[in-house]
Amino acid sequence: MNEVAKVIPLHGSGHGRDRIEHARSDRSRADDSRSRHPSSYAEPSAPIQLNPPTTPTPPAVSEPSQIDAAANKLVDTISETAEFVRRRLAGDYTVDEFGYDPHFADALWLPLLRPLFDKWFRVEIKGIENIPDVGGALVVANHAGVIPVDALMTSVAVRDHHPAHRPLRMLAADMAFEMPGVGTIARKAGHTLACNPDAERLLRMGEVAAVFPEGFKGIGKPFSERYKLQRFGRGGFVSAALKTGAPIIPCSIVGSEEIYPKIGDITPLARLMGMPYFPVTPLFPHFGPLGLIPLPSKWYIEFGKPIYTDSYDAQASEDPMVLFELTDHVRETIQHTLYRLLAKRRNVFLG
Repeated sequence: MNEVAKVIPLHGSGHGRDRIEHARSDRSRADDSRSRHPSSYAEPSAPIQLNPPTTPTPPAVSEPSQIDAAANKLVDTISETAEFVRRRLAGDYTVDEFGYDPHFADALWLPLLRPLFDKWFRVEIKGIENIPDVGGALVVANHAGVIPVDALMTSVAVRDHHPAHRPLRMLAADMAFEMPGVGTIARKAGHTLACNPDAERLLRMGEVAAVFPEGFKGIGKPFSERYKLQRFGRGGFVSAALKTGAPIIPCSIVGSEEIYPKIGDITPLARLMGMPYFPVTPLFPHFGPLGLIPLPSKWYIEFGKPIYTDSYDAQASEDPMVLFELTDHVRETIQHTLYRLLAKRRNVFLG
């Protein structure tokens, strides 16, 4: 009897094929997994370092702290004070014929004024190069502010910002030298009386002198007349410049009018105290000593082009017409510069 041969499929049924394909897929995933982890296939001759060594980076150098900076500043201040005392006790300083003590001015007086100049009034300077590096010169400036702080700030400007760091020798009113303590400090800081003999001596010595021809009329004028120059006197400063051949440097100061706005004057009290005026401001005398703190106005000081006097003859210093013309020329130059600076200023306190 004939038997029909059974045919056995080589690849099994469809379910078998599925199992084979599934196995192949598992092997493929395993291969992919090995490819993603080559350490499993690493040869013994090439060991893999799991934590490779790194070069240590040096620690960052931190900036000096504010405490360190303050400590260093304190140490410097103590050292400077000790050196000042040592020199004073040893007599290691000089004083000229006017009483000017450069060591006192540079080590004690000017450092007291610099915070006002740099931080409080934030003074900006222009034209400082118009003051000559050597030889006599006469700076002529407007005057305002009830208390003559503008003169002090101008002296800091010339000493600290001029290329030659020249001292400014101011010609001050007699009253400044009659006040106890104030006169001594003024002399030591290099200042002297506002008179022609002293002015001529300073200029012949080759010093930079400063004069404020408005005098008390300038610093004592009411706030409503701010930046309007008062009369410049009879031209005594021009005569001193002509006799010595020193150039005149017009100087315009903006900002000083607002530090103590004068809105009134107690005349009887001023006469009783022997003062040219007793000012009333928005803060003084109502707030007592606090009213003496100047308002932090923004300042501008501009030194104009020199007006040379060495071309005039010897008799010019005695000629009223020459004195009047030069005085008026200086005054108009300062006034026009004030108007120009005021036109640029947008805010009294911010500039």
